[in-house]
Amino acid sequence: MKDINNVSEENTSSPFNLKKAILLYTKRWYWFVLSVLICLAVVFFKLRYSTPEYLVSARIMLLDDGEATGANAAFKDLQFFSQKEEARIEDEIEVIMSVDFFKSIVKDLRINITYFAEGRISDTEVYKNAPINLNFIASDSIINQTDFGFYIEILSEKDFAFRVNDEDTPETFSFGEKIPTFFDGILITPSNLDIKNSIGSVYRIQITPVKAVAEDLKNRVFVYQESPSSKILNIGMEDPIIEKGKDIINALILKYNEATLYQKNIKSINTTKLIDDRIELVSKDLLGVDDSIVRFKTGNKLTDVTSEAGQFLTSNMANEQQLELSRMQQRQLNYMESALQDADTYTPIPSNLGQGDPVIGTLSAKYNELIAERERLLKSAGEKNSVVVQLDQNLKNIKENLSRSVQSSKKSLGIQINSLENQSSKLNSKIYSVPGQESKLRGIERKQGIKEQLYLYLLEKREEAAITLTATSPGSKVVDQASSSGIPVSPNKKMMYIAGLFIGLLIPFGIIYVGDLLDTKIHSKEDLEKEIKNITILGEIPQIKSNLIGSEQLLIEKNDRSILSESFRIIRTNFDYVRRGRSVKNYDNVVFVTSTVKGEGKSFFSMNTALTIANTNKRVLLIGADIRNPQIAPILKSKSTFHEKTIGLTEFIVDKSVKVEDTINSYTINDIKIDVLLSGKVPPNPAELLMADRIKEVFDYASVNYDIVIVDTAPAMLVTDTLLISQYAGHTIYLTRAGYTEKQILKFTKEIFANNKLNGMMLVVNDVNQSNFGYGAKYGYYATTKKKPFYKKFF
Repeated sequence: MKDINNVSEENTSSPFNLKKAILLYTKRWYWFVLSVLICLAVVFFKLRYSTPEYLVSARIMLLDDGEATGANAAFKDLQFFSQKEEARIEDEIEVIMSVDFFKSIVKDLRINITYFAEGRISDTEVYKNAPINLNFIASDSIINQTDFGFYIEILSEKDFAFRVNDEDTPETFSFGEKIPTFFDGILITPSNLDIKNSIGSVYRIQITPVKAVAEDLKNRVFVYQESPSSKILNIGMEDPIIEKGKDIINALILKYNEATLYQKNIKSINTTKLIDDRIELVSKDLLGVDDSIVRFKTGNKLTDVTSEAGQFLTSNMANEQQLELSRMQQRQLNYMESALQDADTYTPIPSNLGQGDPVIGTLSAKYNELIAERERLLKSAGEKNSVVVQLDQNLKNIKENLSRSVQSSKKSLGIQINSLENQSSKLNSKIYSVPGQESKLRGIERKQGIKEQLYLYLLEKREEAAITLTATSPGSKVVDQASSSGIPVSPNKKMMYIAGLFIGLLIPFGIIYVGDLLDTKIHSKEDLEKEIKNITILGEIPQIKSNLIGSEQLLIEKNDRSILSESFRIIRTNFDYVRRGRSVKNYDNVVFVTSTVKGEGKSFFSMNTALTIANTNKRVLLIGADIRNPQIAPILKSKSTFHEKTIGLTEFIVDKSVKVEDTINSYTINDIKIDVLLSGKVPPNPAELLMADRIKEVFDYASVNYDIVIVDTAPAMLVTDTLLISQYAGHTIYLTRAGYTEKQILKFTKEIFANNKLNGMMLVVNDVNQSNFGYGAKYGYYATTKKKPFYKKFF
């Protein structure tokens, strides 16, 4: 017995055939056409009923606070006094994208309340043209957190129908009438538009929480830098309504500018407030000094000053002025020192109070700038943010430097004040020689001059602060106002059609590819040759879809030129050639027809092979040896000449009184005469019955009296019937079926051949799709039948 494994090793892998691979897809071209048409139709209807979205964008340029000059320039290169331009722009982008900005925009534009005009397929948003207005009884804080939707249908100029859901029964209300809701009620009134044009229209109104709308806007709005070295930012968004998108972008730019203006004005506002307080105090002091002069001169009747004391008085007044200015500076330094004592708080310090020391003025200005930067960053970041922590450290360093500078200045002023006081004492001792009244008058006049000078100085500083406040510019300049090209950017028609075409081609390609990858069946003679290389393949039989087994059209006719009859003629010719090349002593004219499993077309093949050979004027006997599942009789029953005899092969084997010739009947099928020995009744013990000695009489008689004997046997893999009588076969035609026979079970076929269990094995492929069929079908040698309509190829 031959080794089965050696037989299976004959099946080597064949090289890749590009032409066959392409043919696998091109022969199903109509799949691709249908899939592409369906996908393109889906894309068409998707585009037809999708709401287009438009790109709305604007461009702004970030403005600097001004280049550092004077004392500020000395600290410009220090790390904690400077900030990289790239980091600043990124920070400004984060500020622009603040949720608080979007919440404010939603509230200002009231876009948390949306109106939709109901259509047959989809709803259309109505912006600024809604025929109705909504008024709420509840406060804005409640409405801003409400999620509620409802429908209204305008019935007339006075009435409308209200419902919450589609399935609800509408309630009729009058315009201005309160509609009860869970948030206290709604009042609906007509807008300024003509309500007559909207009678019969249905509108859907959706109230959404402000926070949710703001988050949605933040996700839809994009901000990016025009180029790495540019200060220009592009701000844009996509929205179905161009006007709405413009309003949102413009409002966002406005909110950003307002925020930057507020931050820049904090320092000027604090300085102005301090100066106003000081002016009020100095004006009261000056008014008191003026009253003192009037009272003193009136009481003492003084009108002039003696020239003797003039020089001393002048010197003393100058000394007192300098002394008073030094004391005023000392008080300012004391005020600044008290403001710097609290290390945990950060409040702006007037930058113009360090008159005597430019370093104090510079540090005060930088300190105020860092405080403003810190407050701006806290709006979008927490106190633990690395940038905020760095700013806190810088502020602490500056505060320490300021404290040291203030203490140093105080020491210097203390020395100066002591010197001036000593000098004043010397001058006063000389003045005392002048009449006391004149000395007192001079003192009052000196105080008056000092107060006037201080008052004028504070007025000048207040005007400077006011000018600084009014001259503050926003943080950005609008380069391009929000605009749109008016061309939809979503959905992209071109890309969607390309995607539809691609998917339309990909779907059938994937189905065919996966189907071929998972296919474990044979489909053509070529597939069978790959699996079994050492067994002769007689030919292949085409697939006839429009007919049923047993119908007259599936049986060979006389002088038939159909593709079916030509296939059997080719098999007959190939069989005769193989038969002549073999030397068989016994039963050379007996041909068994078998298969691996049921359903591969043995009976169909046996009947048509018998008719094909009988068409050459040879005596042919068809024996139904499949006594378990006889199929020859059902085919013959479709003929009017069917003999209603019950004697068949099983009756002959069981009843020894029956002769072989008594079981054989002649039939004329499509003008072709053949003899048939039917299977007979199905026995309870078919295997044991076929092992009887009388079975040999049947084959001996048939072999002697007929030119060809075709024996329709049982499937060889399922039952042993065929193998039990295989000794009476001169040749065996082993049938496989395209799209049905598994490649795996062909191992059984190779095993039978390797072990010589069936004599003279030859293979035939049945039910081959004409697209996989041989050359005859492609070159039109056969008589053609009426073609199917084009559209039926898809079904």
